[in-house]
Order: sequence, then structure tokens, then C-alpha cells
Amino acid sequence: MKLLIHDLDEEKCKELFPSTIDNMTILSDNGSMHHCIGCFGCWIKTPGACVIRDSYGDLGECLSKCDEVMIISKCFYGGYSPFIKNVVDRCNPYMHPYFEIRNREMHHRRRYNNHFDLKVWFYGENITEQEKQTAEKLIQANAINKDCSVSKVTFLQDIAEIKGYLMDGGVFK
Repeated sequence: MKLLIHDLDEEKCKELFPSTIDNMTILSDNGSMHHCIGCFGCWIKTPGACVIRDSYGDLGECLSKCDEVMIISKCFYGGYSPFIKNVVDRCNPYMHPYFEIRNREMHHRRRYNNHFDLKVWFYGENITEQEKQTAEKLIQANAINKDCSVSKVTFLQDIAEIKGYLMDGGVFK
């Protein structure tokens, strides 16, 4: 399964994805997502599921079914947009609270056996080189923490440019 997480408005999303795509789940901001409260209940009280029972409470399980995760986010100072950051935070149930050593660093173990590929498209006018470097480091850190691989980090001036990337081996591959 493919998972697309984006911060686009409804009109722009329909323009980029005019029809549903087989075997793809799309997460967008419907205004109902609560912020992670850092309670670690997803590890202790309800292992594998967020204790906040909104429509995003099962993101850990959703990731467990993915072989590809794609993120489309406006670049905010070398990081994700607030909605995308919230989704990434709410994906903690994907991991166990237990630790293992990876790349000579301590990280949480995966709860599930799948391994997914991560593709990220950042968009925004005038993204600086420093912001690009920060974003690339962030994506690599996310990949280590989620024990996945990164196949693409792309920076776009205008979100309309993404259509070519999606057609050339991106979403419609």
C-alpha cells in the first residue's frame, strides 16, 4: 500500500489527483486532528494505537501496511508544515518503546515487520540552501527513527511542478 500525506488545500489536491489511485491511502488536513500530547500512551496504555481516538489514532497500524510513504509539504524553515509535523508525531505507535542500536545510535525498535520507502516533496518560494540542508537532515533522521529508506527528497518552487515528478516514477509508477 502507498500512503500519501499532504498539506495541500482540497482544490489543489483534486487538481493533482483527479481520481482515486488503487492501493493508496491519502491523509490530508480535515481540521479534526489533535496534537500529540507526548503521553506515551501509544506505548503503554494502548500499545500500537494512539490514546487520542480521532480519525488519525491508528497511524501506526496504517504505516505497518505501507511499502511506500510520500509526503508533500510546504517547507517551513527547513522542516515540515505544522499539519505534516503533527502527522509525523502521531506516528509514534509504529515504534516499540524498546530500544536497539542502529548506525551506532540508540533508536526505538519497529513494532511491525514491514519496511517502507520514503519520498518527500517540499514546496515553497525562495527555499534557501540552508533550509534545504536542514530538511534533508530532518528526512534522514526521520528515516533512521522509523527504520525506513529515503529514495527522494525534492524541492519545488511551485507545487504545480510536482505533477511531472508524480508521473515520472512517483505516485503513478
